[in-house]
Amino acid sequence: MALLAKVVRKLLPMTRVLWALAPIAASSVYFFGWRALLLLVVVNAAAFAAEYAFTRRWKQPASAAVFVSGTLFALSLPPQLPVGMAVLGIVFGIVFGKMVFGGFGKNIFNPALTGRAFIYVSFGRHMTGQWVDPVEGSLGGFGAYAADAVTQATPCMALKAGEAVPLLHLLLGTTSGVLGGTSALLVLLGGSYLVWKKAANHRIVVGCLAGYLVMQAIFWSIGCAGVASPLHGLLAGSVLFGIFFYATDPVSGPTTQQGRWIYGAFIGSMSSLITVFSAWPEGTMFAILLANMFAPIMDHAIKAVTVKKK
Repeated sequence: MALLAKVVRKLLPMTRVLWALAPIAASSVYFFGWRALLLLVVVNAAAFAAEYAFTRRWKQPASAAVFVSGTLFALSLPPQLPVGMAVLGIVFGIVFGKMVFGGFGKNIFNPALTGRAFIYVSFGRHMTGQWVDPVEGSLGGFGAYAADAVTQATPCMALKAGEAVPLLHLLLGTTSGVLGGTSALLVLLGGSYLVWKKAANHRIVVGCLAGYLVMQAIFWSIGCAGVASPLHGLLAGSVLFGIFFYATDPVSGPTTQQGRWIYGAFIGSMSSLITVFSAWPEGTMFAILLANMFAPIMDHAIKAVTVKKK
């Protein structure tokens, strides 16, 4: 009974993440067409199959958390990414980001981000250079299979090039970008729901937001080239999506309260730093993976210092 209760406590936040992602997933279809739904379905099926291949040998069921990883991964993809690349990415993420560590609850890195990082460096042109504007018309993407208005840049790329992007477009999502990261308003609503239901730790969220805004404000105020204003930078691209849905992963993040503050501040500040000084349009993904790597060490150090003080 104690083991069952522990499993339920771990899976309940995952179910709430899926509820928070539902409006974002629906908006991806509205903005970019029914192909977004195809990617969501195929990616989740591949994620389940990859995990089941391991759990079946261990005589255990696949966890519901695999659908969170699959959905998060799919919503982080460009709308026109070939389906085969998406399947390869999520299988790599589940196998090498989760199952090789022993399965659910034992992984160091976020599986969805592990898979995204793999195809990001393997298929750079498809992940960074093939973008489309949202489908126009009253029905939007509900009346089309896929968006076809090709554009060369996302809001992050435009801001980095010194171009102006209206805040209203960033809030509503009427811009190019990844499937789930265009509408900052929907991400804020879904993320707020997770914090309210305590499926996402507020210390990590506040730490991330503070770290990003402070670091971005410093670079912006001293006039670094290609730096967007803190508000534009926060609302553009996948910064908010990463903060609320990836950084707050309870498995790959720290368990101590002090560690969560430090972890969040590290992700926020590193996200700004990588975005400003690297060739990539944004650095949230790499910032979170770096933080994942240091989370266990951080917890160990904090617990050791606490014991020493006592």
